[in-house]
Amino acid sequence: MDNNKVSVKIYGNEYILAGEASKEEIVQTAAHVDMKMNEIAEGARAVGATTHNVAILAAINITKEYFQNIKEIEDLRSLNIRLEKDAQHYVQMWDESKKNYEDYKAENQATIAMNDALKKEVEAKNAEIESLKAALEASKAQIENSESEAVQAAEDKCRELENSFFDLQMENLQLKKDLEKYKNSIGKF
Repeated sequence: MDNNKVSVKIYGNEYILAGEASKEEIVQTAAHVDMKMNEIAEGARAVGATTHNVAILAAINITKEYFQNIKEIEDLRSLNIRLEKDAQHYVQMWDESKKNYEDYKAENQATIAMNDALKKEVEAKNAEIESLKAALEASKAQIENSESEAVQAAEDKCRELENSFFDLQMENLQLKKDLEKYKNSIGKF
């Protein structure tokens, strides 16, 4: 790897820094250290802090920031892990919901198909019932006609029998008269 050399100014002193980082990163890092040292120097002037003390306090403050950043990174990693687990959970729930929906859809389609088949069967049964009703009505009419014809035939037969009976009675009366006449005519001899 190439070492980048950069001339920087920290707390009023010139330094040549070299490293694998880009020149912009090296300059940015030096500027941060310079800013921290100047912040601390402002507050520490009243107590007469030396450059060495300012550098130590800046290093402590920068290290504190470093550890805070590490903690934030760890917290973010933990949060990221939790969010990934949550995302996996929600993806799994989504997949289950899709599967349940597909199952429901298939079941619903099967129910609709069964319902349609039952409707057709009911329509066929209703048509059969109507056909049977029509046949029943025709049978009733035929039976009524047959009954009416049978009753008429029976009435005609009864009239015929009545007439025959009447004729027989009349003939019987005539025979009785004739017998009486005959008895009377035999008795006179």
